[in-house]
Amino acid sequence: MKQEIKQRFCAILGEERVLIEEPMERHTTFRIGGPADYFLIPETYEEIRDILKICAEEELPYFFLGNGSNLLVSDRGYRGVIIQTFRNLSGVTVEENKIRAASGALLSSIAAAAKNASLTGFEFAGGIPGTLGGAVVMNAGAYGGEMKDVLEEVTVMDREGQILTLKAEDLEMGYRTSIVKKAGYLVLEAVIALREGDQEQIRERMRELTEQRISKQPLEYPSAGSTFKRPEGYFAGKLIMDCGLRGYRVGGAQVSEKHCGFVINAGGATAEDVRTLMQNVSDMVYDRFGVTLEPEVKFLGEF
Repeated sequence: MKQEIKQRFCAILGEERVLIEEPMERHTTFRIGGPADYFLIPETYEEIRDILKICAEEELPYFFLGNGSNLLVSDRGYRGVIIQTFRNLSGVTVEENKIRAASGALLSSIAAAAKNASLTGFEFAGGIPGTLGGAVVMNAGAYGGEMKDVLEEVTVMDREGQILTLKAEDLEMGYRTSIVKKAGYLVLEAVIALREGDQEQIRERMRELTEQRISKQPLEYPSAGSTFKRPEGYFAGKLIMDCGLRGYRVGGAQVSEKHCGFVINAGGATAEDVRTLMQNVSDMVYDRFGVTLEPEVKFLGEF
């Protein structure tokens, strides 16, 4: 059965862009994750539509993957189809004060294009280690800026393969959420509207933010970025630190000693190590402060 389905995908993509039992640790910033049944690398929207048609006919679950920066994949892998948009669907073009970018474009690449065009307003996103698609879905933000501040419109594909264009006011963007997330749409591309600025000031601001990240975040270790959402009225990292959990470990997973809001792969961590550590941390924070920590990291596969 798996071989027959593989051949159907190969008919669309060719052999070289259809991988079977692909280890997901190769595709997440956590460097953790078992094998995916099918790992597909489309290059066009038409290929994505054809893939979704096969998934529907074969009743296969699927997941769209950027560069895996906010993701914890089960040690058992993923029983379904991973559709990678990173790399092949990553074009970025500048038109006056607007940037049109494909879903697989890295936020750092978009920020660099904005700087080179002397456009300001996207500096906040330059150090977020993700792609545009994921950033739109979760309304990614940092240092006082959010995607909702700069998006003009987003082109998406629904589960039936229909392509829709949503204006900014229709995106229902809130803290780490959007209509794209709620409806299960796939982001294809987006238009980002910025302002003319001074290139040297933009460069300096990006340099400042980079230095802040390097000094405060454990970038030298594999992680999925901020592990927990910010509880209203609190900071997750401070709550964890105040519980005395700096450096707390389960197996190879560890609460970062540099920033308690990050769980890192300190060496050989499994997804189960991370999941157990996160649950233990959540329990201890709730017991001490009565505050519930919600994961910002997405779990994929069986846990």
